[in-house]
Amino acid sequence: MNKDFELLEKLASQNANLENVEMIEITSPDEVMENNENLPENLALLPLRNTVLFPGIVIPVTVTRSRAIRLVKKAYRGDRTLGIVSQLSQTTEEPSEDDIYKIGTIGNILKMIVLPDGNVTIIVQGRKRFKILDFVETTPYLIAAVEYIQDSFPNAKKKESKALLDSLKETAGKILNLNPEIPRDAQVAINNIDSPVFLTHFLSSNLNIGIAEKQLLLETFDGHEQAHRLLEHMLKEVELLEIKKDIQSKASSDIDQQQREYYLRQQIKVLQEELGMDSPDQELEKLRMKGAKKKWPSDVNEHFNKELNKISRLNSMAPEYSVALSYAELMVELPWQQTTNDNFDLKRAQRILDRDHYGLTKVKERIIEYLAVLKLRSDLKAPILCLYGPPGVGKTSLGKSIAKALGRSYVRMALGGLHDEAEIRGHRKTYIGAMPGKILQNINKAKTSNPVFVLDEIDKIARDHRGDPSSALLEVLDPEQNSAFKDNYLEVDYDLSKVLFIATANSLDTIQPALRDRMEIIEVTGYTVEEKVEIARKHLLPKQLKDHGINGSDLKLQKSALVQIIEGYTRESGVRSLEQKISSVVRKVAKSIALEEDYKKVITAADIEGLLGPAFFDKDLYEGNEMAGVVTGLAWTPVGGDILFIESNLSKGKGNLTLSGQLGEVMKESAITALSYLKSNAESLDIDYRVFQHYDLHIHVPQGAVPKDGPSAGITMLVSMASIYTQRKIKKNLAMTGEITLRGKVLPVGGIKEKILAAKRAKIKEIILCYRNRKDVEEIGEEYTKGLTFHYVDLVKEVLDIALLKTKVEDPIEFQFPKANKTDTATSVN
Repeated sequence: MNKDFELLEKLASQNANLENVEMIEITSPDEVMENNENLPENLALLPLRNTVLFPGIVIPVTVTRSRAIRLVKKAYRGDRTLGIVSQLSQTTEEPSEDDIYKIGTIGNILKMIVLPDGNVTIIVQGRKRFKILDFVETTPYLIAAVEYIQDSFPNAKKKESKALLDSLKETAGKILNLNPEIPRDAQVAINNIDSPVFLTHFLSSNLNIGIAEKQLLLETFDGHEQAHRLLEHMLKEVELLEIKKDIQSKASSDIDQQQREYYLRQQIKVLQEELGMDSPDQELEKLRMKGAKKKWPSDVNEHFNKELNKISRLNSMAPEYSVALSYAELMVELPWQQTTNDNFDLKRAQRILDRDHYGLTKVKERIIEYLAVLKLRSDLKAPILCLYGPPGVGKTSLGKSIAKALGRSYVRMALGGLHDEAEIRGHRKTYIGAMPGKILQNINKAKTSNPVFVLDEIDKIARDHRGDPSSALLEVLDPEQNSAFKDNYLEVDYDLSKVLFIATANSLDTIQPALRDRMEIIEVTGYTVEEKVEIARKHLLPKQLKDHGINGSDLKLQKSALVQIIEGYTRESGVRSLEQKISSVVRKVAKSIALEEDYKKVITAADIEGLLGPAFFDKDLYEGNEMAGVVTGLAWTPVGGDILFIESNLSKGKGNLTLSGQLGEVMKESAITALSYLKSNAESLDIDYRVFQHYDLHIHVPQGAVPKDGPSAGITMLVSMASIYTQRKIKKNLAMTGEITLRGKVLPVGGIKEKILAAKRAKIKEIILCYRNRKDVEEIGEEYTKGLTFHYVDLVKEVLDIALLKTKVEDPIEFQFPKANKTDTATSVN
C-alpha cells in the first residue's frame, strides 16, 4: 500500500509544480487502530462534503474553504491530528454543529501539499472512531469533546465469522472482475488482509455507495453487523455490474452487425465497379453511412432508412428528388442526442454573471439555483424562464451570460412580428420549398440538443389567417410535452426537454394566458442612477471604446459626466439610450483623433453640453405645490416608471365634469369614482355641497399626445379634487399611487419598483402607497429606497390627512353661490 500512496503524492506534487518529493511514511492499519496513546479529549473537526474516513484507511483530501485551510495548516504545524466528519448536505458551504454527523474518525495528517491556487491537499490516515459529546468552540472552527469507540469483531475465529469474511473477499473479487477500471493488484491486496476489522473498514471505504450509506457503516460499531451490512451492499453492486456488462455485450453485438453490413456493402460496390455496373448514388451512400453512426431512437432510424430507400427509387431529375434529399440531410444533421457537458462550477458561474451584468440579483440567484439542482440531479427537465421588464435592462444579453456560465451553445430567435404558425412548426414536405420550423433550424445551427435558446420579444407575436404562433409555442414551452415535439416537416418526434428556453418580454398583457402559465416569470426591473453609472463605467464605455478603436488611456469619462448624461439626456429604466449617448461622445473624440486635433482626454460634467448639446430633460421634474389641485402621481410605462401631474380647475357652471389629456377608460372611471366619494363625504371633508352644483370641474393630465390609462392614478385624482374644492395646499415633494373604491378603500397597484425609481429621478422625498404594497417595497434593495419616506395607507381619509395641509393656498377661490328663494327653500325642505 505504501507504493500506491507514494505514487499519489508524486502525482499531486507534479500537478502543483513541486520538486524533490519526499516519501510518505504510513503506519500499518492494525498498528494505527490499536494505538490508543496521545488521543486528545477535544478534537478540532474538519467537515468533508463527499467522503467518509474509516479507521486505518489512507485518503487524499483537497481543502478549498478558507476556514478549513487555516485549520489544516494549524494542525499540520502541531500534532497533525484532526477529527474527520462528514456533512449532512454536500451543498452547505460553512457547516455548523447541526450540519454534520456526530460519529467521525480521528486522523493523522501524513502529508500536506499547498497548490498554486491557494487550496491545500492533505493525505490523512484514519485511527479510531469517535462520538461527539459536546461542542467546545464553534469559531473560528468547530472543536468538540469526544468519546472514542473501540473497534471490535466478536467471535472472529468462529466458523461463521470466517465464512462471512471469506464471502466478503469472494464478492470483492467478483466486483474486481466485473469492473475493468480497478487495477488487478487490488485483489492481491484484499487477499493479504488478515485483520477482520480492517477488512470491513477497507471494503466499506472503497465501496461505490452514497455518503449516507457509508456513514451508516461507520456508525455500526459491532464488526459482525457491519460486515453483514457491507456484504448486502456488495452483492447489490455485483448485480448492477452484471446487468451493465450484459447491456454492453448487447450493444457491442449491435455495433458488430453494423460493421458487417458496412463491409458487405463495400464488397458489393467493388464487385459492381469490376463488372462495369453503375454504382449507387454517392450522396445516398454518404447519408447511409452517417445514419449508421447516429445515436437516435430505433423508430427514427427505421424512418430514415425508409426515406433513403424511397429516394433510391426516384429519378434524380425529378423535382421531388431534391426535396426528399434535403429532408434526409436534415435528419442526419440534427443533433439527436449530442449534448454539451454542463459546467457545474457554481462560483465560476456566479463570477461570469456578476462580470457581465451589474445588479439583477433575483435573476442571478434563480440561475444559480437551477445550476445547483441540475448538479445534484442531472436528468432535471429544463425550466422555461421568462425575463420580463422594460427595454434596455439586459434581458437578451443575460441569455448569453447564462450560456457561457453553463458551457452550452447559445441561439436566439426573434419572435417580434411573427404571424405564421409554420415558422414554429414547419411546413409539410409536400411541396418544393418546404422547410422545418425555426425551432429545429436553430437547434441544427447550435449542433447540440441542449443549448440555451432565447425566444426574444415573445410578447410581440402577431396572428392572422395563417395561424396563431403563440398557440404553436404551447407544445414547445411545456416541459411535460416538449420531450416529443413534432415538427410538420420532420414528421418524427424530437426531444426538446434538454433545451433551456429563456423568453424575453416587455409586457405580460399581450402574452396568451395559456402560454404565460407555462413559463416562470422573472421580473427584470430598471436601474438606479448609481447602478447606471457602474454599468456605464464597467461595460458600456469600454465596449464603445473598443468598437471605435480607441485605447482606454485616450479617453476617460468622470463619474460626474456620466451622471450628467444619465440625468440630462436619458429618461429610461434600462441603459440603451445611455449607451447611444456614450457612443455619440466617443464618436466625437474618435473624429478629433482621426483629424489629429486637440481634445480633452478626461471628460467632465461641464464638457457634456458641448459634446451632446443642451440637456433634453430637467434634473428636477417636481413642480411645487403653490397652486391648489396640482398633485404628483406615479405611473408605470413599457419603458419603465414615470411621474405624471394631475391638474384640477374650477369654473362657474352647473357641476359638469371635463376630463382631458388622452385618458383611457380606467382613468376616467377613477375620476368619476373620486368625485362620487367627495360628494358623499363632503361634510366630513369640510366641502360646501353647493360647489358641486354651481361649479364645473376640469381635470387635465399634461402631455395630452401620450395615451394614459390604468387604476394607479385613483388616489392622485382624489387628492387633486379635494385640494381644489377645499383650496388647501398639498404637501411638498410628495407623490402617490393607488386605486380607490367608492367605499373609500385604497387598493394595491403594480410596477412599484419602476415607480420608485421615477420618484427618485424627480427628487421626490415621500411616497403614499397602499399598505398591501409594503411587501413590494420590502423586496426592493435598500439602495433603491434610500432617502425616501413611505406612507402606507388603507383608507382614502388617511391619504387626505397626509397629503393636504391645513393652510390654504395663496389667493384662494372665493366661492359664490346664488341666493336660494323661498320656493327653492321649500322644495329643499320637502
